[in-house]
Order: sequence, then structure tokens, then C-alpha cells
Amino acid sequence: MFGCLRKLGCLALILAAVAVWYIYTHGRSHTARKTTTAAAVWEPLTPNSAEAGRRSVESLSQRTGPVFANLTAAQAASYIFLVAAKQLPPSARHIETALIDDQLRVRAEVPLKDMGGPAALGPLASIIGDRDTVQLAGTIHVIKPGLGEFVVEGMKIGQASIPSVLIPRVVQHFRRSTVEGVSDRGLPMKMPEYISGVRIENGKITLY
Repeated sequence: MFGCLRKLGCLALILAAVAVWYIYTHGRSHTARKTTTAAAVWEPLTPNSAEAGRRSVESLSQRTGPVFANLTAAQAASYIFLVAAKQLPPSARHIETALIDDQLRVRAEVPLKDMGGPAALGPLASIIGDRDTVQLAGTIHVIKPGLGEFVVEGMKIGQASIPSVLIPRVVQHFRRSTVEGVSDRGLPMKMPEYISGVRIENGKITLY
């Protein structure tokens, strides 16, 4: 009997230890995610940020220059969407950007018709206003020398997350041209031929 109790006592200790480990590890990761999100700062896209981004990118072309360049979210997004890609509709207003969870995010107020309307959004169009905030989340991919794309991995319109299957339809309406090699989720962007890769990590964007 006492052996059984001893076994039960050991089992209880093991279960308690496992519970403490689970709460500690998952609680910390949850807190980290909350901290990352809370720490995110949304910044406007501006010509000054676009110019700073352009200078950082062009510095890589110099023989005695750096081998990589770090850009802020505002610099990268301003350079991409105001200079290199120019894919957001002219009707977009209040354009802002942030780096969240190793993704570049851009949000702007856009008319429903410029997001494809009911043809692209289906029943979701009925719960979206005539003009609402669209948020794009994604990464930058170098397709070949001189050509890259902003790959949209997530999208929200207002408070509604757009199903993955609908994202290519909306992206198609944002594109101003069709470029060979660009994925169905990608917004094409011209890139200097000396840019070989882009990494988004730890709150910064690094170009090589």
C-alpha cells in the first residue's frame, strides 16, 4: 500500500513539474508575442523615408561600400510602395507601415472597388464599407537580378482576416502590370541588379 502511495506521490510530482514547465514555457512565449505586437510602431510612408531607403539600397553598389544595408519599416515600405513598386491604388489614404512577427506590414484606407469589390471578395464584400482599411503582411523575395516582389502572406480588411484562397484575387486588383515570374500573391518591384537577397528579422530589414 505504501509503495503504491509512494508511486502516486511520485506521479503527482511529475505531473506538477510538467504543468509548471508548460505554463512557464508557453506563458513566456505568449508574453513575448504580446510584447512584440505591443511594441510595434506604425509609421507613415513619406518621400523622405523613400529617399533614405533609396540611398541605403544604392550604397551597396559602391565597391568600397557596405555588403549589406539595414532599413527601417518606413524606409523599406516607402521605397517599395512609393518608388520601386508603386502598386497601391492612387486612391489609398493614410498609408502606414510596421514590422511585426518578421513581416513587413502595410495598411491604408482603400475604396472597396479598388480591392475588387464583390467579384474578388464574395460575401465578405457585404460586411465591408465603401472604404475600409486594408492591411497587407508579407516578405520581400528576389526573383532574379533586377526583379523582386512583395509576397502577400496575410491580409485583413477592417477587422476581417481574408481567407488565404482569396488573397491572389485582391492582389490581382492592386497590380498595375503583369510581370513574368511574379507569384499570384506578389506585387512586382524593380530592384537594383546587385541586390541578391532580403531578410526580415528582429525588427529590421536587411538587404544584401
